Amino acid sequence: MSLNLRTVFAGAFAVIIILLTVLISYVIGKQSTQSVEVSIGSSLSGVAYQMAEKLDHFMWSRAGEVEVLSKLNALQEPVDKVEISRLLDQLQESLPVFTWVGFLNSKGTILAATDNILESSDISQQPVYQEATKDMYIGDVHDAVLLSKLLPNPAGEALQYVDVSVPVYSSNQQLSGILAAHLSWEWSAEVEKSILAPLEKHLKDVEVFVVSNKEDTILLGPEGTAGERMRGEVLAEARSGGNSWLVESVGGDKEYLTGYAYGDGYMNYPGLGWSVIIRQPVEVALAPVSHLQRFIILAGLASAVLFGVAGWFLAGWIVRPLRNITRAADVLSSGGDMEIPSSSRFRDVAVLSASLHNLVNNLTQTETALGERSDNAYLDELTKLPNRSALEHYLAQAVKRAKQKQSTLSILYLDLDGFQKVNDTLGPAGGDLLLQEMARRLLLCTREHEIVARLGGDQFVVVLHTSAAKPMHEAEAVASRIISHINLPVDIHGQTVSVGCSVGAAVWSSQGHTIKETLQLADEALYISKRSGKNRITFEAAS
Repeated sequence: MSLNLRTVFAGAFAVIIILLTVLISYVIGKQSTQSVEVSIGSSLSGVAYQMAEKLDHFMWSRAGEVEVLSKLNALQEPVDKVEISRLLDQLQESLPVFTWVGFLNSKGTILAATDNILESSDISQQPVYQEATKDMYIGDVHDAVLLSKLLPNPAGEALQYVDVSVPVYSSNQQLSGILAAHLSWEWSAEVEKSILAPLEKHLKDVEVFVVSNKEDTILLGPEGTAGERMRGEVLAEARSGGNSWLVESVGGDKEYLTGYAYGDGYMNYPGLGWSVIIRQPVEVALAPVSHLQRFIILAGLASAVLFGVAGWFLAGWIVRPLRNITRAADVLSSGGDMEIPSSSRFRDVAVLSASLHNLVNNLTQTETALGERSDNAYLDELTKLPNRSALEHYLAQAVKRAKQKQSTLSILYLDLDGFQKVNDTLGPAGGDLLLQEMARRLLLCTREHEIVARLGGDQFVVVLHTSAAKPMHEAEAVASRIISHINLPVDIHGQTVSVGCSVGAAVWSSQGHTIKETLQLADEALYISKRSGKNRITFEAAS
């Protein structure tokens, strides 16, 4: 017993700590996950917005510089090619991002260009000329077709550019030519680096994408992704002009925290509709949460071991007085004489000791009371007649005896006529007195080995032991005697009342129906008596 209780204490302590650990780990993990997702997601969306704005600001600045250069008199009145070349070279020297700058005449022929590249070439069919004849033209990122072999390219990678071209007008507002520039797309990587460098310690394994509005082409992204097409919910959200974040699934097996923003221009620069998408793997973003959960679980397991050991020793200290009481109880159960020890260590143990004293002193009275209670379980509380349970038990034994003696059992179902009127007139208390008197009279009409049982309300059952020769005759005689006794007036609280009695009868024999079916026949006969005028006998013979 002591060992079992110790085991329960130690196990309970350990299990409680483990359950608390699991609960705390789950709650903290869930809350931390939500907090981290919101924090990092907001950070990513903020970075995406900064980068989109910085890309548009850069393009706005370069377009403005080209436009300012186009206002110079040397270009508006293009008569000095050397001066034009000097101005173009000076722009490229000041801003190396301009990998090529050229001035075209009104027909689309290049009059001057940096490093003399493509001079005298006709590019009138190119968008930088055709679109710029109407207004300033800013083209999206594209591969360098004409310049790929002419411009220096030490890395040997495909060159990509953004075009900026503006019309140049003379003083009389005649088109003098087109000032066109190619900006190396490499500057976008510098923008990316400047944005992400301060965040590298906090945002690891971050991927940045700049996606063109044209055919969803990736303009800037991780190695090997440039030129591919991007699909997904996040791109649609960015295109709608939103600047927020979400958790997206990529490839069906990997999740990312993704921030997004849309480049809608800067100042008078309308923008090219670039979508900036910055994402981080969820497993990387939530790594601190996983570390915290692992720490909580390990700490919980260690605590479970410590509390389990503590519970083991605590149970031993608690169980010591119980062990002493157990030894005393064993002596008493074997017939010995021993005082139940008391203990003041725990109030509950003291109460237990006192209770055991009372138990030993009152054991005899308790056994007697239990016997009486068992008897009362078969008695109707009001009339003290046998109840339905007692009737069923009696019938089981009576059937066995009748089979042995080859006799019959006659079942009388009785119902008082006019009882409800008495109950309504004298109240429930008066009705109870009437039922008690009727029970006494029924007992006077039967023999000791027969039974009168109350089924409930004003309904009774009488079981008679009758002969096999004339069972109906004998049963009818008893039923008539019962009706006569029931019909006699009764004095209740100074008032004389009278009731009748309807009887339904049936005979059971070993060759006929079962006892249950015979009871049903008697019950049906009772209702026939009630419908036929009451205070009479109806007999149903079992066949």
